[in-house]
Amino acid sequence: MSAQHSGPIRRSIEVEYWVVDDEGRLTPPGDLLGVSPGVEPEFVEPIVEIKTTPCETTRALRDELLARLGDVLERADELGKRLVPLGTPLAGDDVRERPSDRTRVQNRVVGDDFAYVRHCAGTHIHVEQQPGRAVDQLNTLVALDPALALVNSAPYFDGSRLATGARSLLYRRMAYADVPHQGWLWRYIDDVAEWDRRLERRYDDFVTAAVDAGVDRRTIEANFDPESAIWTPVQFRETFGTVEWRSPDAALPTQVIRLADDIASVVDGLRDAEVRIEGDRGHVSDGEIVLPGFDAVLGHVDDAIDPGLDSTPLRSYLDRMGFDVDAYRPLSPDLDVGDSLTPAEARRCRLDAADRLERDVLRAEPVSSD
Repeated sequence: MSAQHSGPIRRSIEVEYWVVDDEGRLTPPGDLLGVSPGVEPEFVEPIVEIKTTPCETTRALRDELLARLGDVLERADELGKRLVPLGTPLAGDDVRERPSDRTRVQNRVVGDDFAYVRHCAGTHIHVEQQPGRAVDQLNTLVALDPALALVNSAPYFDGSRLATGARSLLYRRMAYADVPHQGWLWRYIDDVAEWDRRLERRYDDFVTAAVDAGVDRRTIEANFDPESAIWTPVQFRETFGTVEWRSPDAALPTQVIRLADDIASVVDGLRDAEVRIEGDRGHVSDGEIVLPGFDAVLGHVDDAIDPGLDSTPLRSYLDRMGFDVDAYRPLSPDLDVGDSLTPAEARRCRLDAADRLERDVLRAEPVSSD
C-alpha cells in the first residue's frame, strides 16, 4: 500500500483494443507489441493492451496514453492494421486464445462459458490506495460501478443484439453464471479483514473447482493466488497499491481519460469527506459522500447495462454522484441498428470505429485543468 501524500491521487489506465486488418477482420497484433512501453499482449490473440504508469494529473495521464497509442497507430499503419475501440468484436469471428496454463485452468473451471470472456475488451482504471481510507475507496467505487454506462461501446455479440453494454452482460451474467462470486460485483465491506476473508473463500472455491475439473493443484498454485483468481469488477490490488475498477468497455481514449479523471476526482474527495451508506439515492457533495444501499446500486448497474444512458433514473444517479453525464457520448447507441448484425456489417463497424479512434487521437485536447 502506498504512502499517503498531499498531492493528487495517482491514477493509471489499462485499455484493450481489438486489432483488425484493412478489411476489418480480426488479426494478431504481431509487431505492434513492444512498439512502446506498456504495449502488451492479452490472453486472446487479436487484442493489444496499452497501459500507462501511475500519473498524478489528467494532463500527464492523457499525454502518456496518447503518446503510447500514437506509437502503436503509426506502426499499425505501416503493417496495414487498425485498432478498434469496441467492447466486443460484434459478430462472426473465432477469437483464439494465446496458449498458457492460466487460460487452460480457467477453461476447465468455467467450461464452455469461458468463450464469452474471449469476446470482451475492456478498460481498467487504477486509483492509488490512501492509508486509512482504502475501505471507503473500495466502497465508493462499488457505488460508482453504474458509471460503466458512460462508455458502453458495443451492443452486439456474435451478430445478435444483447444489450447497450453487451460486454458487461457477457462478463457478469453469462461467462461466470456457474461461478458467480468470481465475476460479479461484490457487496460493500466493513474493513480490510473482511475483504481478505472473502478473497480466501473465493480462492478456495476456485482451487476446489479446478481440482474437481481435473487440474493438478501445483499448476493451479503456480498460476493463481487469491488476488489473481477473481474477476470481480472492483477490487484491491495490493500488488500495485491501488483499488482497481474493471467495469468499463474499451472505448475512445479521450472517453476513458475523462472517466479516469472523474473517478479520481470523486475518490480524491474522500480525503476530507464523511462517507456513509444510507438509503437508496446516494450523492456526492463537499464534505459528504453518501453511498446508496447495495441493492440500489445493483438496480442502477442493470440500467447501465441496458438501456444505458437512456435510463433517466441512471442519469440522475450518476449526476448526483459527481459525473457530467452530458459530456459523454458512448459509442454503443451509434452501432445499435437492429436485432442482428451480419459479419460484413460487423467488419464495416469495426473500421468505422477504428477511424473514430484515429481522429480522437489526432484531435485530443486536455479533458480538464488540473
